[in-house]
Amino acid sequence: MINRGSVTPPWQQLADLIRARIQSGELAPGHKLPSTVSLSQEHDLAPVTVRKAITQLQREGLVKSRSGWGTFVTGKDAPGA
Repeated sequence: MINRGSVTPPWQQLADLIRARIQSGELAPGHKLPSTVSLSQEHDLAPVTVRKAITQLQREGLVKSRSGWGTFVTGKDAPGA
């Protein structure tokens, strides 16, 4: 859940939530993340905020986007990894 009263920006909170799900194994390599629109609606965030979180996770090498396919958790069996 995004805490709007936190000093941590919402995009960072979302990146932290997704990162924790990846690290726990809940989101395994190859798992497709929900769309930007879905994440936006689920967390009541602007799409640009969701994209910023996803971009951070891409920089960390945790997810990879495939044009026309979506964004996937990386790993040796992940699409496009």
